[in-house]
Amino acid sequence: MTQPNDLPRRDHVSWDAARRVAHLVGRPQPAVSRALADAAGCVLASPLVSPAAVPPVDRSAMDGYAIRGPGPWRVIAHVAADSAASIELADGQACSITTGAAVPAGATSVIRDEDIELDGHWVRGPSAPGKHIRRAGEECQAGEVVLPAGVVVDGPVLGLAASLGLNRLTVIPQPVVAALITGDELVHQGTSGPGRVRDAIGPMLPDLITRAGARLGPIQHLPDTRTALAEALSPTGRPRAGGPTEPAGGLSGADLILVSGSSAAGPADHLRAVLSELGAELVVDGVDCRPGHPQAVARLGDGRLVVGLPGNPLAALSAFLTVGVAAISRLRGLPLPALAVAAIPGGVACHPHSTRLVPVRVTGQGAVPVGHGGSAMLRGAAGADALAVVEPGPAEAIAARLLPLDPGARPWGG
Repeated sequence: MTQPNDLPRRDHVSWDAARRVAHLVGRPQPAVSRALADAAGCVLASPLVSPAAVPPVDRSAMDGYAIRGPGPWRVIAHVAADSAASIELADGQACSITTGAAVPAGATSVIRDEDIELDGHWVRGPSAPGKHIRRAGEECQAGEVVLPAGVVVDGPVLGLAASLGLNRLTVIPQPVVAALITGDELVHQGTSGPGRVRDAIGPMLPDLITRAGARLGPIQHLPDTRTALAEALSPTGRPRAGGPTEPAGGLSGADLILVSGSSAAGPADHLRAVLSELGAELVVDGVDCRPGHPQAVARLGDGRLVVGLPGNPLAALSAFLTVGVAAISRLRGLPLPALAVAAIPGGVACHPHSTRLVPVRVTGQGAVPVGHGGSAMLRGAAGADALAVVEPGPAEAIAARLLPLDPGARPWGG
């Protein structure tokens, strides 16, 4: 007997439960030592500890003149950046200095070049004790923890590590995420036609994967056959031709495999049967949300994760942002991403049993629905900032959590 569409399936889990389970099922990658040039995008596996004081000596924060005592000051030297520390100033004396150079012994402050009045061998200008001098250990002391474990390594973190004198970092590496795009009806050039649909999910996934903090693995297109899917997911399977992004190697090196277009219950949807055949543990088998309810999460015997995405583009996007991002976060050693809450001006209708995911633009007045939120549409999402997570209920929601459409973005107000 077919169940009415407005009733939740008993084996479906709630949207929140699906995110939590997808996050819990993964295992963070083992920590490795990486050169700074190779550590961007990874996560610190251990705290970042400074091996020495920074700066190690008092240094000038500006190009200008180091001075001692009240002015005017007589210039006694113009020296290179690495030799200013060999000079000792007496009261009323000055020495030219460059940014980052060690200040001469006895210096009480530095006057920047743009504030100096130069008259022969004499300088005048505003000064205050300690002005424009970075004191030894001002940023950190030797042995001080400057960043905790769990921080994503980005440009500022790499720069900080270099300023501490470090050449390598201990990190959790980025997981590799691959994808299988199924569908005999898909075309990869030109427009759709009768019985043919332009593939939108294949072009969408690479950017989503990398923004979520993972490394992009092969994107492979498959025909709608159980054999092709089983062969691709098998640890010893070989990739099959069939799309413009045919990879050079298989998927055994991927930590997570996205499978789109085979996660529902139609005659061409083979994912669950193949997962059972491979002995996988199916931990999420449908989610009470719209769009995206046929999504799935499984763990293969070799530890690789499989995330089933629906074949409709917005449904696939919703599923990736729901369980895909949660699983990737866990593989990176990160907590489940927190979601900000925003008001919805005018409210938005709730579904009686399922969580609605509604494209919205975040404004100063709150989260404004942009429309075009059907499961096959990407127009709304392309013009939106987030999906509003609208809880089930009998009426309208006037506020909702926000699921960023950029998986790497920090939550609003976070």
